[in-house]
Amino acid sequence: MAQDKHAGGRPPMFETPEAMQQAIDAYFKDCDDKEEYYTITGLTLALGFSERKSLIDYENKDEFIHTIKKAKLRVEGDYEKSLRKRGSSGDIFGLKNFGWHDKKELEHSGKIETIQVKIDEMIEELGDD
Repeated sequence: MAQDKHAGGRPPMFETPEAMQQAIDAYFKDCDDKEEYYTITGLTLALGFSERKSLIDYENKDEFIHTIKKAKLRVEGDYEKSLRKRGSSGDIFGLKNFGWHDKKELEHSGKIETIQVKIDEMIEELGDD
């Protein structure tokens, strides 16, 4: 009698995005009931994962990408609201982990020359004459 081959590894925690969404909704409701802030770590633990990488692994699956992104956006929004209320550096740090910046960063490509180099070259050419 032939047995089905097991693909190896642990079976997935969530078979469908809908099942995961139920767990996500329960996490947010629990936080609201306890008047606690939403966090990525809290979300990760509520989903039954033992590390954030598991959350990222699910986010990389096409069928779960929108479910995870919406949950993370809700956590980000909670940091944003908290920042407006308290203005703490912890909230700023949290938002920076979501890609927020508090300064402008300019990128420049191409050749950059200083004016002094051009002037020195011109003086040198005049001196050769």
